[in-house]
Amino acid sequence: MENLLFLVHRIPYPPNKGDKIRSFHFLKAIAEHYRVIIGAFIDDPEDWKFERKLDDFCAERFCLPINPKVAKIKSLSGFLTGEALSLPYYRNKQMQQWVAETIKKHDIRKVMIYSSVMAQYVPEHKDIDMIVDFVDVDSDKWRQYAGKKKWPESWIYQREAKKLFEFEEAVVKRSKTSFFVSEKEAELFHQLSPLTKDKVTSVNNGVDIQFFQPDFNAANPYKDNEKVMVFTGAMDYWPNIDAVSWFAKKIFPQIFKQDSSARFYIVGSNPSKEVQALAQEGQIIVTGRVEEIRPYLTFAHFAVAPLQIARGIQNKVLEAMAMEKNILATSAAMEGIYNYDLKHVIMNDDQQQIVNEACRLLKLTDVKAPSNREFVEKNFSWRSNGERLLQLLS
Repeated sequence: MENLLFLVHRIPYPPNKGDKIRSFHFLKAIAEHYRVIIGAFIDDPEDWKFERKLDDFCAERFCLPINPKVAKIKSLSGFLTGEALSLPYYRNKQMQQWVAETIKKHDIRKVMIYSSVMAQYVPEHKDIDMIVDFVDVDSDKWRQYAGKKKWPESWIYQREAKKLFEFEEAVVKRSKTSFFVSEKEAELFHQLSPLTKDKVTSVNNGVDIQFFQPDFNAANPYKDNEKVMVFTGAMDYWPNIDAVSWFAKKIFPQIFKQDSSARFYIVGSNPSKEVQALAQEGQIIVTGRVEEIRPYLTFAHFAVAPLQIARGIQNKVLEAMAMEKNILATSAAMEGIYNYDLKHVIMNDDQQQIVNEACRLLKLTDVKAPSNREFVEKNFSWRSNGERLLQLLS
């Protein structure tokens, strides 16, 4: 088997959040055809207990801790060097040394990058093919953040958007091929960098449809007579914080006025102080980390995805669809997801229309949406997307 070096910004196990789900399934795919040597950072102390799980897929592993608070301070050096702050955030001498030694020791000719910032560890060499999974156009995400913040944060985020795009473009130019999570993300990069169009493509996300089964057998986590709309996701991630804050403050109070049995559950790990402050006894419930997310989807009336800022494809939407849930979402949350059944995926950005649709969904006696699962089964298979990845690697 040919050696392949896989560099990931966050350990791809457990697959319990968007980026880790994608990196884990791609790791599984390449492990069937390559002898994988992995280098990754671990930013959550809870994940160290899963480090050895990588041995099921990798011939060798090298993991280093990264403390987000320390890394943020380190990232400020980017102001002095004139580079994107994201680069010194992930810069590490031990990782750089390990990569150099691994390339030499194993005569590495093929490197897969997951998240563009990890490309800073790969030397430019004619005998090394670098394949890069950008996932999203991260630079554009910073541009969106800038529009939501006041000065000086708006200036910092606008600078990051500019500097990170310059790095992204340079990475594409020296890669064998680069890809994004959807055709729409790839098209956005084509528009931003027309001269690199022939080196940029897309590989879709997928859903573990065996895991996200609509007939999942579990106890109901909700109280009797609660009509639940649920949001799932990592609650220390700013677009998720922004989404639930907007929904809780602008949308939910109007829904509750019309139906006092309505409940808004925010389900996800590490809720920020801003998210915790949204909790209202008997109306808005912030769960924090849960052992099993599926019961919260199974027994909900419908899933909400009120994102104001988003890039790529939202796994939270696909997972809820796989469990036959109706979806109420903003247009930002549905970017990159096409040709779904409009009857069971309601997309709207108008506040009053969202309120009206939510109240309508809460009145339904049959809350199943089988066409949503059929859509996911047809369009978002990890197997087919893994095969697409292997074609790009060959």
